[in-house]
Amino acid sequence: MTASAIRPDRIRIAPEIEISRALTGLWQVADIEKNGAVIDPEEGADHLQAYVRSGFDSFDMADHYGSAEIIAGRMLKRGDAPRPTVFTKWCPAPEPMTAEVVRAGVEKRLDRLDVARIDLLQFHWWTFEHPAWLDALHELSALRDEGLIGELGVTNFDAAHFNLALADGIPLRTNQVSMSLLDPRPCGPLTDVCTTHETFILAYGVLCGGFLSDRWLGQPEPTDIADWSKMKYKRFIDATGGWDIFQGLLEALSGIARKHGVSIANVATRWVLEQPRVAGVIIGARLGENAHIEDNLKLFSFAPDADDHAALADAVSTAEPLPGDCGDEYRKPPFLTATGDLSHHLTTVEKAFTPEPVATRAGASRVRTGSVWEDIAGYCRAHRVGDRILVSGTTAVAGVDRAVAVDDAGAQTTYILDRILTAIAALGGAPEDVVRTRVYIVDDADVEAVARAHGRVFGAIKPANTFLRVAGLVGDHRVEIDAEAVVAG
Repeated sequence: MTASAIRPDRIRIAPEIEISRALTGLWQVADIEKNGAVIDPEEGADHLQAYVRSGFDSFDMADHYGSAEIIAGRMLKRGDAPRPTVFTKWCPAPEPMTAEVVRAGVEKRLDRLDVARIDLLQFHWWTFEHPAWLDALHELSALRDEGLIGELGVTNFDAAHFNLALADGIPLRTNQVSMSLLDPRPCGPLTDVCTTHETFILAYGVLCGGFLSDRWLGQPEPTDIADWSKMKYKRFIDATGGWDIFQGLLEALSGIARKHGVSIANVATRWVLEQPRVAGVIIGARLGENAHIEDNLKLFSFAPDADDHAALADAVSTAEPLPGDCGDEYRKPPFLTATGDLSHHLTTVEKAFTPEPVATRAGASRVRTGSVWEDIAGYCRAHRVGDRILVSGTTAVAGVDRAVAVDDAGAQTTYILDRILTAIAALGGAPEDVVRTRVYIVDDADVEAVARAHGRVFGAIKPANTFLRVAGLVGDHRVEIDAEAVVAG
C-alpha cells in the first residue's frame, strides 16, 4: 500500500472531539520566528491545509509558539469540512489566578484563533510551589461550563498533580507530556492515573527534536546546534547516557525500520503510539520547510512484533533513566530545556508566601498563607528561628478555607507537602533541609496512599517521621502534616 492511500488512525478523546492519532505540532513556528521573521498567516494556513488533505487534521500549539494560533485561525476560517481540530495551551507566569486573570488568558486565545470556543485548552504551570494552579483550573472549568472551552487538559503535569486535579473535581481529558524511547516516564504512575480516571496522554518529543531519525544514524555527536528543539533534546540524550548509547538505539531502530520498509522515525513514533492510554503523538512541523507528510503516513502502515519490541527494550536497557517524573525538566534541576534553565520562558517566579519579621524575636521570621484560622487561632504557617524552620500542622486547604480532594488522602498529601515546602522555601530552606515530619490520618485504609505520596517527595531525603492515626480531623480533612527543617549553613 502506498503512503498516499493510507489515512491516519483516529480516536475519540471526548464526546465531541475526535482526533487524528498523529497530531501536527506547531512549536517550531516560534523557532522559525525567533529572530524577528514572521510567517505570513495565509501562507502558513496553506501549509496546514496540506496536512488536512492527508488526514492530519488535528493541530497542537500554545500561547508562546510565535504566530501559530493566528495561522491556525486563518486555516479554520477557510471552512474545511470536516472541521480541523485545534488545541492550544495557556502557560501563565505563576501569580494569583483570579477569575479576571484566567478569563483574560482564555479570551486572548479566542481572539488569536478567531473562534468562539477552544476545542481543547491545555494548562501549564511552572512550579507547584505556587498553589494558584488549582485556582486557575477551577476558573477554567467554569469557563468550560460557560461554553468558551470545549474540553480541558493540562501539559507537563506529573502523575501526582494530575491525580490531585482530577480528585479535586477538575474535568480533565488529557495530559500532554514528553514521551519517547529515551523518555518512558509516562509509562509509570501517569499511565496508572489515566487508567483509573479514563483520561489520555498526548505525547510530544517522540522523535527527540528530530534526533530519532535516519539522518542521525552513524553521525558524529553535534557540537553546534541551531534550533531550540534540538538544543533541548540533546540534553535528554546526554542525561540518558550520551551519544554512544543513543547511536545504539538508532541502530536497533534502523534494523526494525528496514524489516518493515519504513523509517527510523516511524518505528520510534509507533512505539509511543502503542503505549497504554496514549491517544496521540504530536509530530512537529517546520512550516514551509520539512513537511514529512508521506513519511508520517507510513506510521499507520505497519505494526512492530514481539521481536521488535524485545530489540528496542534491549537497546534502551543501558540508558540512564531521566530524573524525576513527567514535567520535572521544567520545574527542578537539571533543567532539560533548550537553555538549561527557564530564562527563555520566564523572567521571574513570584513567591507564593512572603516572609515577615517577628517583632518579639530578633532575627526570626515567619510566613502566613491566608487561612482564616491563622488569625483566629493566632499562629503562622511556618516560623524560622536561627537555622530551624518549624511548620505548623498543615491540611489541604485552597483559597480561604476549602478542603481539597476530600475523597483522596494521597491527593491531599501531595497538596499539603507542596504547601509545607513552599513555606520552607520562603524562609530560605529546601526540601533537603527537612529533618522531621509527623503525619496524622483518620483512616487506616489511607496509610499506603499517604505513605506513597510522602515517599514521592522524601524518598531520597528520608527525614525522621511519625505516622499517627487519630480519632478525627476538623472538616473534610483526611490528613494533617507538620514538619521541621534545619537549614544547612
